[in-house]
Amino acid sequence: MKLNPSPPLGKTLISSIITMFIGASALYSADDFHVLPADFNSDKKQQMMRTYLRNLTHQRLDQRLEEIETLKSEKQLIPYQKRLQKFFLQSIGGLPPQKPLKAQVTGHHDYADYSVDNVTFESQPGFVVTANLYLPKSKGPHPGVLLPCGHSANGKAAEPYQKASILLARNGFVVLCWDPIGQGERSQLVNLPNPPSSTSEHMIDGVAPILLGRSLATYMIWDGMRAIDYLQSRPEVDPDKIGCTGISGGGNLTAMLMALDPRIDAAAPGCFITTTRIKNERPGPGDAEQNIFGQTAAGLDHPDFAIIRAPKPTLILSATLDFVPIEGTWIAYRQAKRIYGRLGFPERMQLVEADAKHGFDRPLREATTRFMTRYLLDTPSEITEPDEVPIAPDADLYATPEGQVLKLPNTRSIFQINQDFSQQLRKQRNAFRSSTSPKDQLKKIRQLASIRQLDQIPVIKRQSLEKVQLAGFTGEKLILEPEPSIVLPAIDFHPSPATKEPILYLNDKGKTSNPDAIIALLKKGHRVLAVDVRDIGETRTNNWRYGKAAEITGPATAEFFITLMLGKSYLGMRAEDILNCARFLSSDTKPGSQVKLIANGELGPPALHAVALEPQLFSSSEFENSLETWQEVIDTPVTKNRLVNTVHGALKFYDIADLTDLIRNPKPN
Repeated sequence: MKLNPSPPLGKTLISSIITMFIGASALYSADDFHVLPADFNSDKKQQMMRTYLRNLTHQRLDQRLEEIETLKSEKQLIPYQKRLQKFFLQSIGGLPPQKPLKAQVTGHHDYADYSVDNVTFESQPGFVVTANLYLPKSKGPHPGVLLPCGHSANGKAAEPYQKASILLARNGFVVLCWDPIGQGERSQLVNLPNPPSSTSEHMIDGVAPILLGRSLATYMIWDGMRAIDYLQSRPEVDPDKIGCTGISGGGNLTAMLMALDPRIDAAAPGCFITTTRIKNERPGPGDAEQNIFGQTAAGLDHPDFAIIRAPKPTLILSATLDFVPIEGTWIAYRQAKRIYGRLGFPERMQLVEADAKHGFDRPLREATTRFMTRYLLDTPSEITEPDEVPIAPDADLYATPEGQVLKLPNTRSIFQINQDFSQQLRKQRNAFRSSTSPKDQLKKIRQLASIRQLDQIPVIKRQSLEKVQLAGFTGEKLILEPEPSIVLPAIDFHPSPATKEPILYLNDKGKTSNPDAIIALLKKGHRVLAVDVRDIGETRTNNWRYGKAAEITGPATAEFFITLMLGKSYLGMRAEDILNCARFLSSDTKPGSQVKLIANGELGPPALHAVALEPQLFSSSEFENSLETWQEVIDTPVTKNRLVNTVHGALKFYDIADLTDLIRNPKPN
């Protein structure tokens, strides 16, 4: 009989001995358990989730282009306009109730050929808007023009907005320029020791409204609509002649307002209009208010903001050197122009391109004023801006005593508005739970979180790689493919023998970031499948958008908003990965066997959804450091990395804690 020689005292045995004394964490690095190629996701343009979402987006936008080609007449166009406008309003949660404006003129400044009123009004009770009203010296009534600001820290006091307002006022327009939420006198985080920039604040302010079935755009659009109410209330304004223009964030708001409010006759959105297909790539999806839930799925692209209002006069303001891709601007313009042409008014859809960078530069200010003169005054003229324009100090344009609305008595922040609305939804949720069977509750949860039934989720594909050792236990590296272009790196650890139920182990820092925990489970006799679901561990997105804001909202912020626009849920996609992995582990162990689920941190909410929706797969579940209630997101102004686990409109019907109750206390259907 030939005997095999005893193996040398190798790495596995040495590791096992040392582990007894100092623990596994000190012995193993992430590289030991790396499954995917080392350069995976290194090309930011071709990262897994970015590529996956790009394909879904392009498929839907291609369908939209086919639909646009069928719009040959007014009869065919009107249903398209109504459908998109209705969708838009529903997607932002409707509009708040109209309450008294409580407008006040808090200051007045006279100049040679115009004057300025400093104004406040309440777009919602206690929610104060600060504005400047620029008035011509000539006798009115005059057309009124809204001028929403872009992302200037000092809001309405920024030089380009002063100059644009002055040029319009000197040429016979009453102009209302106001501070957007988070800018100028309307910082919502003014009490923080290091308040974020306006762009960052928009991202922070935009998280909680998603859970309420709203958007930061809901509040910003309503501010603009109430601004029209104020303009129309002034005796100097002709209420039947209203225009709107803005650049960048103000261009975004102009586009949304002109699509939703029929009172706007002439509109000139600037440095915003392009196409979703191109903008998602460069520079990436916009701030929170620019990404509307389901807009891509519904076929609402940038050109549609003009198409919805066709054939009302619209001028697209653009800049050659803008970071908003100019090639997309021309594509959008051509799509809208063709629709206007089919309606018989091609001249009412115009575009002007300044040889400049992003901003409300002089050529665009002049073009806007000429456009408004043509369509609101019916007196075309060659208007030019003087070389010298008086710029007021910020303090001269303050509408509040201390330059911040939250220092006024009895004012509310956006966070308080969210909290108040959340309390209304709590009553709605309670009524839904008390009147709805658990089966139907779960059906609604599936719908909101975009989680398919298990039998509708394609079975995962498996690719086996090399073996690895962990403290004497053998693991097999796997690549699991739940759907085309998505790969989930995993390691399947086997004790010998496996005497306990298998465990699906999910760690938001990476599948083997805590080897001690895995070893402890293996020693108890559990088979452990440690998986990085999409955008975790090895597949984690390398942030390429939003800069410092993403340090708060999370590295996958851009991917989250692209998903949101597709009408899907990031949480839901991860929950489906978890269900697929649990099904794989169950069938690979013993068909029909149940799996224990362990999840921590960021993966807690999707894992909890998976357990609640497909309880037959799971024997038990454990969650560590997991978000327990979405109310925390509503009540905390600055929450870190919570965006990825928000579900649009969830708090209308359920909170995370309700899932726990459904799991712990199942009731007959």
